[in-house]
Amino acid sequence: MEIRRDMYLNRLIRKEKNGLIKVVTGIRRCGKSYLLFNLFHNYLVTKGVPENHIIEVALDDRSNKDLRDPDRMLEYVKGQISDSDTYYIILDEVQLLAEFEDVLNSFLHIRNADVYVTGSNSRFLSSDVITEFRGRGDEIRIYPLSFREYCSVYDGSADEAWDDYFTYGGLPLILSRETPEEKADYLASLFQKVYLSDIIDRHRIRNQDELDELVNILASAVGSLTNPLKLSKTFKSVKNKTISDKTLRTYMDYLTDAFLISKAVRYDIKGRKYIGSPSKFYFEDVGLRNARLNFRQMEENHIMKNIIYNELRIRGYHVDVGLVEHFSKTEEHKTTKKQLEVDFIATKGSEKYYVQSAFAMTTPEKMEQEERPLNAIGDSFKKIIVVRDNIRVRRNDAGIVTIGIRNFLMDENSLNL
Repeated sequence: MEIRRDMYLNRLIRKEKNGLIKVVTGIRRCGKSYLLFNLFHNYLVTKGVPENHIIEVALDDRSNKDLRDPDRMLEYVKGQISDSDTYYIILDEVQLLAEFEDVLNSFLHIRNADVYVTGSNSRFLSSDVITEFRGRGDEIRIYPLSFREYCSVYDGSADEAWDDYFTYGGLPLILSRETPEEKADYLASLFQKVYLSDIIDRHRIRNQDELDELVNILASAVGSLTNPLKLSKTFKSVKNKTISDKTLRTYMDYLTDAFLISKAVRYDIKGRKYIGSPSKFYFEDVGLRNARLNFRQMEENHIMKNIIYNELRIRGYHVDVGLVEHFSKTEEHKTTKKQLEVDFIATKGSEKYYVQSAFAMTTPEKMEQEERPLNAIGDSFKKIIVVRDNIRVRRNDAGIVTIGIRNFLMDENSLNL
């Protein structure tokens, strides 16, 4: 089963021979190795690159253990280069290579070398791309499967695909698990034995129980406004544990750097400024979130919002939470001011979209409630409401577009319908 991931492949192709180290990052098991060793490799061969000009090393393969030595790696790579044509150096799990920063910087001095690497979350995170290569690294961020990618290889109906994606998420290997039990066990084991173990080992966390409790609270309150101070109070009142907001902020940074969660910051739309704390946190993969809670809290409205947030980021948008002031008159003719929330502001360069997630709009009152913050914005950027119902596209007199969640996810141009 080959899963086409053309969006990421095309990003790699656009960065080909740009003189920088292409660093493929993302949560573990999301398909980084597959992207380089299968899809990108096949692309190179198809365009005529000889196999002996593609130098690939999987450093987590024990047969390559000797190449984890920096000097042996340099000697091996240079020994493969025998002419002036371009050589593609592709290293998987580069954090297993001792002094990998120096080795990769040495590769940049080879004029006909084009370098691509992946790294696991345990020692090679998004923040390291900025610090380790001092402007010589070019990050390609990869995510779990989008719903569109998931459906491209799913064996079943559209309804079944949505139910499975909504429940078990988009990590590629979930598609090879046949029963609900196998899928649940895979996700739960992955969360504990891979993701959290990476964080604990990397940062030498002594009190694992605190980190476990924090993850559970964030999973339970996905998409809710929170901050470390609020969480510290929750630990005190609900768990009867004293954990400082500083410690919790550090743990949340670890989870963010490991790509397990992502933070959406509040933005004052009319004031054109960030408000800061509290923020909202979403999970990189809803299946991991659901498994963490043993599939007990399956509120479709919250999970749907998380999926929309992830989809916007997959499409390359920066995503914030919007706030807009709304003025209204009371029966006593007094003016009242109220802050209304726009679920997502998606921006990319000069592009901007306002997106509301509404599980259902079954009454005129509910429709007015969802449209009110969008109507209060007052600018000309596109405004969209995504609903659970299977609606293709509906546009009201104010230009607000309503679209069903599956149509929104399946059409890569759905923001511009």
